[in-house]
Amino acid sequence: MADAVPYDVLIVGGGPAGLSAALNLGRSLVRVLLIDADRPRNAATLNSHGFLTRDGVPPHELRRIAREELAAYPTVEIRSRVRVSSLERTDAGFRAGVGRTVVTEEVKAHAVLLATGLRENLPDVPNLRGFYGMSLFSCAACDAWELRDRPLALIGESADLADRARLLSRWTDGLTVLTHGADVITADEEAELAAIGVEVRRQPIAELLGDHGRLDGIRLADGSTVHVTGGFVRPEWETDLSFVEGFAPAVDDDGHLVVDASGRTDVPGLYAAGDAASPGPQQLIVAAGAGARVAAVIVHDAVGVTTSH
Repeated sequence: MADAVPYDVLIVGGGPAGLSAALNLGRSLVRVLLIDADRPRNAATLNSHGFLTRDGVPPHELRRIAREELAAYPTVEIRSRVRVSSLERTDAGFRAGVGRTVVTEEVKAHAVLLATGLRENLPDVPNLRGFYGMSLFSCAACDAWELRDRPLALIGESADLADRARLLSRWTDGLTVLTHGADVITADEEAELAAIGVEVRRQPIAELLGDHGRLDGIRLADGSTVHVTGGFVRPEWETDLSFVEGFAPAVDDDGHLVVDASGRTDVPGLYAAGDAASPGPQQLIVAAGAGARVAAVIVHDAVGVTTSH
């Protein structure tokens, strides 16, 4: 990697994918700049689960530990509470505008790793945010164990709601699906869910009931109340590529960046890892693994090595 460009790799995003990539790139003596806006999607979550040796750790604590470890690697630089406002291709790689509210600095790098995660859009349900991350969650693999055997709600307006209900029925015999008035569950799906003890309520939601983030029930527009003590929400997700200028990496029908098995996009030198690229289980450990994998690929690509390990 030539010295004409200050950084070998620019990482956009300081979640588990970006931090894991930075760690492994630092261990390969790669000059890394990690830009983190410090507004993680899981900020509302008190504890995260499923990360080996860190099960139940608060997400902010996991990030703190990671940054502390990265401080041991002199080729890794982290800038917090700043954003990449523009990203363009150049003959030598990429040029990015970096700043807090406006561009205050131009940064150049040979390669870029997008680890921006996803932007989450929750159903338009009154006072839902007051319970989100405390008794309502979006990831079954992350939080269903803590809610097992309780009366639960599944709130959503997406076409995959019946599939998600089948999944959640593993953890509870008292699941109610609430479509908030959206016509997203067919009569056949409703019958299949009823056969496994899952009720479907199609009325709009008027209000979530409870105090201090603890859900006690859900009042519907017809005045009836569904008695639940927790549950799950099906958000709609989107990848933020608004800062990319002059080129357009391929995305799939759901807006995720299309990458090969190694994290390469269809733009040479542009990689992606974590939720922005993989619409699979949205767990911290999965994103961290993707970051480690793509870090190795970036190093291999830089020197023309094609081995798979």
